Amino acid sequence: MAISQAMATSFKVQILEGVHNFGTAPVRATGTADKFRLALFTSSATLSAATTAYTTTLSDEVSSSGTNYPQGGLTLTISQAPTFTSTTAWLDFDDLTFPSATLTANGALIYNETQGNKAVAVLAFGGDKTSTAGNFTIQFPAATSTTAILRIA
Repeated sequence: MAISQAMATSFKVQILEGVHNFGTAPVRATGTADKFRLALFTSSATLSAATTAYTTTLSDEVSSSGTNYPQGGLTLTISQAPTFTSTTAWLDFDDLTFPSATLTANGALIYNETQGNKAVAVLAFGGDKTSTAGNFTIQFPAATSTTAILRIA
């Protein structure tokens, strides 16, 4: 079991198919951006570029029993709408806090709730991160073309 940081391979294909809407431009009939979420996983999880979707049956999601962690995680807010610099397109999310949480997580899955929970990216924390009745915060890198969490070069 391992969590390997990667952009989901299925996500790369879905970008070309126009499945995901990260912006506010009306690219589909709804005219609104999709809803993206981040779920946390323990070190026993197996997540990688081959992960295609979040499901409630994915094994080893952080327990939602008495921990202030909701199954499926929390909704992400886009802090930098899709943009580009030179030859790199990128976007970023606001930091995400699970308040008053008691949990241990080894990684996370960003997924698109609007589009059938399709996987976007797997985040590996490089080891267990723990919170005991405190804030558990996912701190995203700076929103630039070389550091943003989602980049296509």
